Amino acid sequence: MDKSFTLEFPGKKTGELYVNCCGITKAESLNDFGPAVKPHYLLHFITDGKGIFEMGGYEYSLEKGCGFLITPDELSYYRADENEPWTYVWVGFNGSLTDQIVKNIGLSSENPVFKADDADEIYRIVQEMTENDSCEMYDELLRNGLLAVLLSSIFDKTIASVKSEADRTNYYVRKAVEYIQSNYCNPIKITEVADYVGINRSYLYTLFMNAIGISPHQFLATFRITRAAELLHSSSFPIESIALSCGYMDSLVFTKAFKQMKGLSPSVYRKAIRNGEVKKTTEHLQQVEDLINHIKKLDE
Repeated sequence: MDKSFTLEFPGKKTGELYVNCCGITKAESLNDFGPAVKPHYLLHFITDGKGIFEMGGYEYSLEKGCGFLITPDELSYYRADENEPWTYVWVGFNGSLTDQIVKNIGLSSENPVFKADDADEIYRIVQEMTENDSCEMYDELLRNGLLAVLLSSIFDKTIASVKSEADRTNYYVRKAVEYIQSNYCNPIKITEVADYVGINRSYLYTLFMNAIGISPHQFLATFRITRAAELLHSSSFPIESIALSCGYMDSLVFTKAFKQMKGLSPSVYRKAIRNGEVKKTTEHLQQVEDLINHIKKLDE
């Protein structure tokens, strides 16, 4: 009979990321589960032994250092090896961000298996979850925090192996664009964007050129000037304030960049808008919106 320690946390839950259940199982020879479905994500990580996992019509032979993810409502089956039955830790989880998090890690029903070289650390995280087993808010917050640490650990160790080259390219470009969208109002540099994504500047340049045909610097400049054009149309803020709001600490540098891209200085552009000589801002936004929509489609 299996030796298993299981914790279930019943009741309705809401939030971005939360633990439904967790446990540690030392399986007997050939002990199996399924075929069955689960209503939430269920992550298993093997700390010792071997076994097989089946999902989506594929069978995977797994051993220590391997993990597998059961996706919601997907029929799956797994069985311990006859001679070296596995021991594994497991966590069931859900939340409004789980689909995106799992996708970012590179896991899916089509690609449910991963490898990680730090089995002891993953075991420690799940064990700590099981030790904080009450329904009190403190324990619940701690478990959910540990879940985030667990997924972060798996992501850090598996991104290079579970993602295809195209997946990694799309991920890095999308994350860089998200960073620019959130920080264009600050005097950021492309090296900071690259550091945030976790790659060097020259590689980020290559990825942008291959994915959307412009450099990260060009995208940042386009986004800033487009936002500035929007503010010139929709507000009466001083030019200096709009410059600062779009990440330009020097209004003269802003004026030069704006004129280079739009063909008019900010002040002349604003007058032209008010006189109906320039098309509405929504049309000026089209270029950057098209780029962002293209980047979103990279993940489809």
